[in-house]
Amino acid sequence: MFKATRLYSILFNKCPCCHKGSFFIDGNPYRLKHFDKIHSHCSYCQEDFVREVGFYYGAMYVSYGLSVGIGIGLFLILVVWAGLNVLPFLICYSLLILFLSPWVFRKSRLVWINLFVRFNPDYIGTEEKMRIKKNN
Repeated sequence: MFKATRLYSILFNKCPCCHKGSFFIDGNPYRLKHFDKIHSHCSYCQEDFVREVGFYYGAMYVSYGLSVGIGIGLFLILVVWAGLNVLPFLICYSLLILFLSPWVFRKSRLVWINLFVRFNPDYIGTEEKMRIKKNN
């Protein structure tokens, strides 16, 4: 479907280079002990996920954008469409952002690294190539 796109890597927490290896150590963002832990390298293509010190500081801008987008969407639904007052909107938005913060954290990191790492279609099927090299 959309396997060779950046959206695939972002939605399924995959390596931005090969779309095979996992980006985060634990797949569940709500295991708060490990929600921010990433692999140092891709297990499939060896892409470096820890680029340099402070690389993921830029993901804060993406996180801010996602949070504002969620807020605007919720405002349009609750205040404009449903006709509620602003106070219920603020309460719902605060609770929603608190609940979604691990998810937003992960998605912002994936969006950020996908801005700098491109998908390489040569890694599709390289498992067979690696097996052939080991056998020779």
